Amino acid sequence: MTHRIVIVGGGAGGLELATRLGKTLGKKGSASITLVDANLTHIWKPLLHEVAAGSLNSSEDELNYVAQAKWNHFQFQLGRMSGLDRETKQIQLAATLDEDGRELLPARTLGYDTLVIAVGSNTNDFGTLGAAQHCLFLDTRKQAERFHQQLLNHYLRAHAGDQANEQISVAIVGAGATGVELAAELHHAAHELAAYGLDRIQPKDMHITLIEAGPRVLPALPERISVPVHKTLEKLGVTVMTNAAVSEVTADELRTSNGDVIQASLKVWAAGIRAPGFLKDIDGLETNRINQLVVRPTLQTTLDDNIFAFGDCAACPQPGSDRNVPPRAQAAHQQASLLAKGLKARLEGKPLPTYAYRDYGSLVSLSRFSAVGNLMGNLTGSVMLEGWLARMFYVSLYRMHQMALYGTFRTLMLMLGSRIGRGTEPRLKLH
Repeated sequence: MTHRIVIVGGGAGGLELATRLGKTLGKKGSASITLVDANLTHIWKPLLHEVAAGSLNSSEDELNYVAQAKWNHFQFQLGRMSGLDRETKQIQLAATLDEDGRELLPARTLGYDTLVIAVGSNTNDFGTLGAAQHCLFLDTRKQAERFHQQLLNHYLRAHAGDQANEQISVAIVGAGATGVELAAELHHAAHELAAYGLDRIQPKDMHITLIEAGPRVLPALPERISVPVHKTLEKLGVTVMTNAAVSEVTADELRTSNGDVIQASLKVWAAGIRAPGFLKDIDGLETNRINQLVVRPTLQTTLDDNIFAFGDCAACPQPGSDRNVPPRAQAAHQQASLLAKGLKARLEGKPLPTYAYRDYGSLVSLSRFSAVGNLMGNLTGSVMLEGWLARMFYVSLYRMHQMALYGTFRTLMLMLGSRIGRGTEPRLKLH
C-alpha cells in the first residue's frame, strides 16, 4: 500500500512542503500526498497588513489549492481538523458549512501513515477584557478584508456627508512587525484615498496610535533596527506609545494599565501569538501553555514518531539555547525544506536530519516610505540595511516564496503581469 502523508495546514510552510513532496514522492508514486486546509485559497500571511490597508488586492495574489495540487502531484482536501485518533491513525475533519450555514461537506475522517501538522498560529489577546469583542485581528484573509471594508466605509460615509475635515482614529495594539507595517501602510492609504477624491478625511486627520507593552517597538529585533523605525513612524505622524499594556477595550476606546485612555473608531490587536486551541493536549500529545505541539529536533512530536509539526504551531528547541525557534516565516521555510528531505529519508529507512535554526536577519517594510532590516551571513556577519535597498530585499522574500510554489519561470511571468497591471488598476483597492 502506498505510504500516506497528510499535511494539515496550507500556510507558507505546509503548502511549500506539499509542493516539494508532490514534485518528488508524489510524482514518482512513492507516496500519496494530501494537503488539508479550511480554505480554498492561500495568501502569504506577511502580506495581510497590505490587504487590510487596501494596498494589495488579495484576489489577485491568492493561490488556489486545487490547481496547485493538480500541477504538483498532490491531493487537496477542504476541511478543518477537529480531532485526532493516534491508535487508528486518523484525523477528524469538522463539517464544512456554506455561507448560509448549510452543510457543504460532512464531518469525516482521513487516514494517514505520516501526519504533518502546520496549522500556524492565531493572535493572542491574553484574555484582555473586551479585546475579542471590540478588536479586529489579522490572522486570515477574511479578517484583513473585513478591516479594509470598515476603513473604506468610514471614508465613504464621510464622502457622502457635507462636513469637511472629518477624522478617523485607528489604534493598533502590538508594535511587532505586523503592527509597525500596518501603521505605515495605513498612513500611505490615507494619502491614496485622498488622491482618489475621498478627501473629506485628509491624511492629517487619520490618527494612528501604535501601542506596545514593552519598552520599544519591534521588541523581538535588535535595538539598532527598532530605533530608526520608531523615528520614521513619528515622522509619518504615528503616535507611538511604549510601556503601555492595554488592560481593557471598549467599543470606542482602549485603556492601559497606567491609566491612559486612547479613543479609537477602529481597533486592531496584533500582539502575541498562540497555536489554535484544538491542539491543546490533542489525543495526549505534549503541548505548551500557548497550545504549541512540543517537538524534537527531527520535528517529530515528543510522544509519537509518526506525527510531525512545524512552523508557528510547534515548539521546537534551539540547540545550545533554552529558547524555542522563533515563530517567523523564515523558520517555517527552513523547516519545510528539512522535512521534504526528512520524509523522503524516512520512507527509505534512513536516519532523519535534525533542525537547527539559522537567522538570516529581519526586514520590516514601512510601505513606500522606507524599509529597515539586517541581513546575516557567515561571510558578512550582520549588515544593516535601510531605504530602497532594504525595500528590494523585503520584496524578494515574497518572490522567493512564489518561486518555491510556482518555479522560476511562472514567478517571472507573475512579476511581469504585476508590472503591466500597475498602469491599468488603481493603486489602492477601492471596494
